Amino acid sequence: MNLVSSYLHAMHKYALLVAVIFVQQLAAQDTVNTRQCWTGRSAGKLPMLAYGLGEDRLGGAKAGYIDTGIVLKVIDSVADRYLIQLSKYHTAYIAKADVLRDSVFKAKPFYLTGNWRARGGKDIYDTLTLSVDAHLPYKSWMEIDPARIMIDIYGVQSNTNWITQLSSLKEIKNVYFNQAEDDVVHVTIQLQHQQHWGYTIRYDGKRLMVLVKKQPPVLLAQKLKIAIDAGHGGTNVGSEGLHSHVSEKDYTLLFAKAVEKLLKQKKINVVMTRTTDTSFGNTDRLLWLQQQQPDILISLHLNSSDDTSVNGSSTYYKPIGYRSFSQYILKAMLAGGMNEYGNVGNFNFLLNAPTDFPNTLLEIAFLSNPRDEKKILNPLFHKKAAAQIFKGISDWLKSVQ
Repeated sequence: MNLVSSYLHAMHKYALLVAVIFVQQLAAQDTVNTRQCWTGRSAGKLPMLAYGLGEDRLGGAKAGYIDTGIVLKVIDSVADRYLIQLSKYHTAYIAKADVLRDSVFKAKPFYLTGNWRARGGKDIYDTLTLSVDAHLPYKSWMEIDPARIMIDIYGVQSNTNWITQLSSLKEIKNVYFNQAEDDVVHVTIQLQHQQHWGYTIRYDGKRLMVLVKKQPPVLLAQKLKIAIDAGHGGTNVGSEGLHSHVSEKDYTLLFAKAVEKLLKQKKINVVMTRTTDTSFGNTDRLLWLQQQQPDILISLHLNSSDDTSVNGSSTYYKPIGYRSFSQYILKAMLAGGMNEYGNVGNFNFLLNAPTDFPNTLLEIAFLSNPRDEKKILNPLFHKKAAAQIFKGISDWLKSVQ
């Protein structure tokens, strides 16, 4: 064997040794991971899946809220969050406080969807019932043009061989699905109307229920239930006036009461998240609002900036299906003489997160700007802002088909 051949032979043996060690390390790592994996269930008031570990003042980027009691495969722990395996290629993070261990649950080698049924009813919802073997995690979102509700169910294979759709349906136009990945079923719910009016997802036994809100039969504010949220309150004081040093919590309540007074004068059904200076956490506000089931929600706030020249009104939304509502509210404020700060989407504020009803956050003006601050302190401006908010609601309803 010449020198070159000897060298190649030695390198070949070395490569084989490295490969064997690498495979052994992978196997050892898999064994460690397997030992570390455990099963939990979603718990708490509003369990939420996050895309990653990023944070801002409103929390990390949300993948969406899920029902309680959902099976979670925990594969890692980072600070106050668990990393969970949703499917072969998908993971998410969830707060440790929202997970309970389940030592009784025994995982199956695979899970299946069964047959589905969509029906209308005498209440405000159309209901899609999806048969699923277990309470598996899911993610949902809205799409527009055309209006659709999209749902990914993770860790499941399709055995859905028919979908029954009854003629009693009023909002659900069509339902179909595809097996997007080996263990992800992708559901599409087409809507009759262009405007999203909300939906709620929850498990009931071995059924995943999607409650799709019907469009109100009469698109007049007088026929709707309108929720007004006075931002902050109690120990949560919010921003402070530049010169006056007034608290945001006090003046959001004054604006909210001005809106409430005007709407009641117009014989409109109004619900208020608070009517006094009280502490009311956003999680509890959202749960309370979900019980009230308003047709629309407007959360009132007052903005602030380190740059005292910044001024104007702005509106915020998260689901794309609610953008048009936020745009009409902003347009009305601009028509009332306010400068534009902007229309902000995918906003990470908790009260923008629910899919249950159209909602927007309105930052009326800047407490940190001298000109805006004078307006905020003026009771006549409270009445004017209330009138413009009502105009925004009315104009939006006229635009809805």
